Amino acid sequence: MNEQGRGIRLAPRVVVAPGELEVRATRSGGPGGQHVNTSSTRIELSWNVAASPSIAEDVRERLLDRLSARLHGEGILRVVASGSRSQRRNRQEALERMRELVQAALKRRKRRRPTKPSRAAVQKRIDEKKRRSERKRRRRPPRPDE
Repeated sequence: MNEQGRGIRLAPRVVVAPGELEVRATRSGGPGGQHVNTSSTRIELSWNVAASPSIAEDVRERLLDRLSARLHGEGILRVVASGSRSQRRNRQEALERMRELVQAALKRRKRRRPTKPSRAAVQKRIDEKKRRSERKRRRRPPRPDE
């Protein structure tokens, strides 16, 4: 998990100290037979985004805003991995998932450019509405007073 002792890179502008990530191993469900009942291979990886001293304030604000649905408690991002029977592989998988979440949250979204429908598109829509209206009018039974 350590990247040459400098910290763990979660995104281009986010490198956190190894002590900031809390790793917890618990017993996992799923395939594995009796092995599952005796070994703690499920990994819970937690990072307190709100209190992290490793990230800039603007990065923190963006992460807290974009990841708000995934944050627990006071700004804690938690990722769980239990797909493998190996604790090491689950740890790598959890770290990779956390990287993906952080990178997706920091990715700048393109601004929408408001567009206007062309005159031909507007005319086509109106013509289609008229055709549909005429078709439905012809389905009605004739009125008695006519």
